Amino acid sequence: MASIALSASAALLPLKRNSGAWSKLFPFSSKSYLSFKTCRKNRFISFAASNSSGRNGDLVVTSEDESASQTYAWPDKKKPRICILGGGFGGLYTALRLESLVWQDDKKPQVLLVDQSERFVFKPMLYELLSGEVDAWEIAPRFADLLANTGVQFFKDRVKLLCPSDHLGVNGPMACTHGGTVLLESGLIVEYDWLVLSLGAEPKLDVVPGAAEFAFPFSTLEDACRVDRKLSELERRNFGKDSLIRVAVVGCGYSGVELAATVSERLEEKGIVQAINVETTICPTGTPGNREAALKVLSARKVQLVLGYFVRCIRRVGEFEASVKQPESRAIPNIAADKNSDKYILELQPAIKGLESQIFEADLVLWTVGSKPLLPHVEPPNNRFHDLPLNARGQAETDETLRVKGHPRIFALGDSSALRDSSGRPLPATAQVAFQQADFAGWNLWAAINDRPLLPFRFQNLGEMMILGRNDAAVSPSFVEGVTLDGPIGHSARKLAYLIRLPTDEHRLKVGVSWLTKSAIDSVALLQSTLTKVFSSS
Repeated sequence: MASIALSASAALLPLKRNSGAWSKLFPFSSKSYLSFKTCRKNRFISFAASNSSGRNGDLVVTSEDESASQTYAWPDKKKPRICILGGGFGGLYTALRLESLVWQDDKKPQVLLVDQSERFVFKPMLYELLSGEVDAWEIAPRFADLLANTGVQFFKDRVKLLCPSDHLGVNGPMACTHGGTVLLESGLIVEYDWLVLSLGAEPKLDVVPGAAEFAFPFSTLEDACRVDRKLSELERRNFGKDSLIRVAVVGCGYSGVELAATVSERLEEKGIVQAINVETTICPTGTPGNREAALKVLSARKVQLVLGYFVRCIRRVGEFEASVKQPESRAIPNIAADKNSDKYILELQPAIKGLESQIFEADLVLWTVGSKPLLPHVEPPNNRFHDLPLNARGQAETDETLRVKGHPRIFALGDSSALRDSSGRPLPATAQVAFQQADFAGWNLWAAINDRPLLPFRFQNLGEMMILGRNDAAVSPSFVEGVTLDGPIGHSARKLAYLIRLPTDEHRLKVGVSWLTKSAIDSVALLQSTLTKVFSSS
């Protein structure tokens, strides 16, 4: 039986020779050959196995820790079992879509959602955490609360090993009676009839020396809280001092521009933000209207755009190392290394001719360049049809119905899926794409279980939105060509659009009331400030 490891941790769960756990994972295996590949300190471990006739399986996987594996007992043995791996926009919204559909009593599936975090994160609004515009509970509610009034079960866990069986077919002596098996990090074994892969991606920090050690990614709730704490620490350290807080943002796509705009607004005159991009423009794939609105805001906040450069390396300033000297055109005050605080040096290499190498010093480096899916690469086993087909980035190849090729019982969404639009271009890794795919995945699971035709996924670009500050944003709807809403109007439109996209009606209501209350308080404060200025001047 084929298997592929989907792992974000360092060690495999121990499975000893002839163990019961292994026989449950490979119920059809008579003899297996194991090949594996470890990547970067065993962060990813990929497995593949193949069958041949003969004696029982003879596999050895050892570990220092010994723990027993248990099999998850589904509540009903007759109803379909759907396991969803990953609780982002693709996974959670697929589960909620399945709940909203009409099912016959004997075919309503049991749904299990597995995610390594206890909270769903509405990632497009992580920037508002830095500005203080939203609270964590508003954009990161607990899965337990979101799923409280549904039949969906939630496990906080990580997937260790995936063993699909749907490639065996449904007839003959090797026919499978279920879709496959998932081994979780806790040791729990989950048999499923249908599987949804929506494991997302993680920042790609290993392409530049020093980035993994010194740069701060901005992808998860933990990342956002870590950046917020670091900024607060720098603000306290520099309080009352003449020195400026220096922040370098690597990458000027949407994420980098939004970060640069948010951080520069927060620091105001207390800091300098430098945004570095290998392209000669910001948001190269964005709409012209959004790009122009962003440039206007960044210029007003004196964000330094360093375009046409890539970062060659990042290193920490030594305890006795003098601060670097900037080129004449970008001279900055000489800042001595503070032994109580880390400072970093970024060496920049020109990406186009005519530019000279540069060196910058920063108190904080924010990294927004590149990502890698959490599906690992697999070395091809002897029988390739057992594998999940992966593209060069490590994403599962799917057909138009979002089913993984060669595995009719596995669906892949978002960053886990390699799918192209009607023009042949890869779909962007955005929340909008994952949200729409979840709607189709839920429907196609219903269709597959009820023996109905599956629908091909068609992405509809509804437009692009970006946050540029507490009262600033840019929105370019696709249905009105050439129109961009920016400033306070764009900010309100973006916030309303995301309020509608929140997972459940109950959560939307709570967040809507919270936002209205905050808006009313801000309006009263602004009115009081205005009246105070009027009376003081009269």
